[in-house]
Amino acid sequence: MKFLKTFAALLLSASSMTALASAAHAADAVATEAPAAGFNWSGVYVGFGGGVGAVVRGTEVVAPGGSPTQGLMDLGGDGVFAEVSAGYDYLVSERVLVGGFIDAHAGNIAFSVENMLGAGELSLKNKYGFDVAARAGYLLTPTTLGYVLGGYTWQHIELDAPGALPFDTDKNRSGYVLGVGMETAISGNWTLKSEYRYANYGNNIAIEDLGGGALKFEPTTHTFHIGANYRFGAQNGGGTSFAAPAYSWTGFYVGGALGAGAIVDELRDPSRTTSIQGIGGEGLFGELNVGYDHEFNGIWVAGLQLGGRYSGMTTQLFDASAFGGPKYEGKADYGFDLLARVGAKLNETTLAYVLGGYSWQHVEEEISVPGFSQTRDWSVNGFSVGGGLETAVTNNVAVNLEYRFSQYNGHDNEDGSETIPAFHTVRVGAKYKFN
Repeated sequence: MKFLKTFAALLLSASSMTALASAAHAADAVATEAPAAGFNWSGVYVGFGGGVGAVVRGTEVVAPGGSPTQGLMDLGGDGVFAEVSAGYDYLVSERVLVGGFIDAHAGNIAFSVENMLGAGELSLKNKYGFDVAARAGYLLTPTTLGYVLGGYTWQHIELDAPGALPFDTDKNRSGYVLGVGMETAISGNWTLKSEYRYANYGNNIAIEDLGGGALKFEPTTHTFHIGANYRFGAQNGGGTSFAAPAYSWTGFYVGGALGAGAIVDELRDPSRTTSIQGIGGEGLFGELNVGYDHEFNGIWVAGLQLGGRYSGMTTQLFDASAFGGPKYEGKADYGFDLLARVGAKLNETTLAYVLGGYSWQHVEEEISVPGFSQTRDWSVNGFSVGGGLETAVTNNVAVNLEYRFSQYNGHDNEDGSETIPAFHTVRVGAKYKFN
């Protein structure tokens, strides 16, 4: 619940930024007019923001002497973070941009266990770090940029426990980061961005000296960023001047999306005294959707959407197959969402929005040992909340980048324990509007 309250506050802040930008346009009697033609994307910028995300830590036990490893559960956790950034972009043509940036972040994205080593919480937390990356973008409209990024990431990781531990609890590790984002001009020199990043820190994070062996972690993170950038010289001219599409936000649409995300399952033992937050997983998915939007007062857009998805998001709870032992995997394979959304136009072609509604998920579990396997199915109900940016690229086609947090009801397992699934997902989508 602490995470949900923090996430709700973050969504409220994003919604407030959107509403303030819209109110400023309305006060000028040009409520949905885009920033002046020729907005200059080239130059230096500084920014701030925050976000939500999840970490998945694949674990392995290395036996004494470095003999073959045994796979354990994928540990998962979630949390929030804040960041500051600085960068430089350059328009190499009217619509193509290249640049680079550095940002620093601090947060509480963590795996945690309640009451395992006595009263209190054990946590493995991503405390702070930084990214240095390049990005390449394409101007979807004169005021909205779509881009990809890639580069170097560094992270400080801390293990906290109720009592003293006989090994080093702080680790500094580096890896690579990849991502995709959208950024749009909102007023003067300011832009608003939404962004997804995937980071991988390799499998060299180890707790040594466990009877001559080691416990190894392979962390990956999935994070969604909301931020504002101040671009020096954005109003000095010399930017783009091509025409934006004439798009109507009212009408029915069909669409689809591709996405990635992380699973963070809470597992409660049969006595409900110990809670693991959580069991992790990750993967890709695709979805199709239909919906209807309606524009009000030239600023606000509200609508409904029904979508179905098929996913490869998988959780590994245990894997001892290399030694002839059991292996357990759970896959969140398909589901659907019925969602409402409301948003405000930041300019004529770009919408910032929040959403929420009902979600349903089917799960397939596979338990196997050499010569035997068993499959079990179950489903859960829940809700999803999220938000994103959507921009028109033609008179009938719009694209969006969207984050969702999905929380489901608990499922009672055969051993008396309870699994409570939660997802963090980001999708890049496109829709065709009939209007």
